Parts: sequence; C-alpha cells; structure tokens
Amino acid sequence: MRFIDRPSPNHDPRRDGVQVDLLILHYTGMKTAAEALDRLCEPAAQVSAHYLIDEDGTVWRLVPEAWRAWHAGASSWGKQQDVNSASIGIELVNPGHDWGYRPFPEAQMAALETLGRDILARHPIPPRHVLGHSDVAPLRKRDPGELFDWPRLAWAGLGVWPDFTAGPPPPATIAQLQELLAAIGYACPRTGGPDAETQQVIAAFQRHFRPALCDGTPDAETRARIAALAAACGEV
Repeated sequence: MRFIDRPSPNHDPRRDGVQVDLLILHYTGMKTAAEALDRLCEPAAQVSAHYLIDEDGTVWRLVPEAWRAWHAGASSWGKQQDVNSASIGIELVNPGHDWGYRPFPEAQMAALETLGRDILARHPIPPRHVLGHSDVAPLRKRDPGELFDWPRLAWAGLGVWPDFTAGPPPPATIAQLQELLAAIGYACPRTGGPDAETQQVIAAFQRHFRPALCDGTPDAETRARIAALAAACGEV
C-alpha cells in the first residue's frame, strides 16, 4: 500500500515485549487534516498514531509499527492495561462531535480496509480486537462514533458484527449486563446497579454496536446485542 511518510517524534519502545493484538481506530476531532498532522507530529503535544487517513484516501505513516505510538491514553481492554504497547493506532480525518461530525467517505473507508487487512496480515490481531477509541476508553472518548460504518469493516474481516437476531437470552439484570460487558473486554464496573460509569460504558458499546441509540440506556435491543456479541466472542 502506498503512503506518505510524515515521521512523528512521539513514540517509544513497546513495553515488556508486549505483542501487538489490538487495532484501535480514532477520529482526529480537528477541523483539517493539516491541523491533525501538525498536532500528531508536535513534540509538545505528546500524541501520535501509526497512521492517519485523510477523507480522500491519502494515507500518512507517522510511526513505524515496531514502535509504541501514543494514541490511546488511559485505556484498557480486558486484562490489557497498556493499550498503546499492544496496539496499532489509526487516525481518521473527521472533525468529530465538536466540529461538525459527519460520515466517513468512501475513499477513506476503502483505504482503511486495505491498510487494516495489511496490518492484520503482519500481526496476530483477531477481528474482534479491531476497536474504537471509545471502546477502550469509554469514560473519556466518543470516537470514531456512531456514524462510523462498523458493519462494513466487519464484513471486510476487520471486526465482529454478529447476527443480532439470533443471540442467547439478553441479561435480565444490570449485574448480568455488567458481567457480559466486562467479559467482552469493556472496563465495566460490577456494582450491580445503574451507576453513571456503567451508563458510559453502555453508551460506548452502543456507538459501536447499536448506533441508533447512544445514550447509555440499557433498552431491550441493547441488552440483546450485548448478549449476542458476548456469544460471538465466545464469552458465554
């Protein structure tokens, strides 16, 4: 795949021999690609990603995959607490929720599919570990958000999108729902009640797997989809 090198100084070694098994997708949340590139390459910003994909499909390589880019921040997935060390990070140019959030265009999605397949061919990343920033940091982040075409990516082998009409019975209680979300990988508390943190985790799940509703309400459709995803991931 062709890309433009724009080296970022914002990287360091992956820690303790951690193996890459996550692919994390972001939106830039800035007005232009130029602004995003400048920030991702500015030493004082202390942020970066391995790749950035513009809306026209142009791909920049910022950090070599052998290095740890600084894209996930405080985040986790399952037992993995150092997501940066265990992941490849891709930024998608999009103004985000603060600057006029909009759908991701065809050229950008096509470039992402090609790049994503190349990355999964180089690293032992299972499709279910292709995640959004909001999945691994549900209390802080909303990207790439509810307008991102997760089903398309899953159909390309870069994600999971189960048959949501054929899952097991949905969880009947908040405690059961929390256990399923945690089993999937979300950093979900086990309070047994509908606390604010659980609501944020549910909203993160919805942005990825139930985009028609992203308010953290555990309605019947959301609970059914959580159960279906857990089953598809082999967690029930």
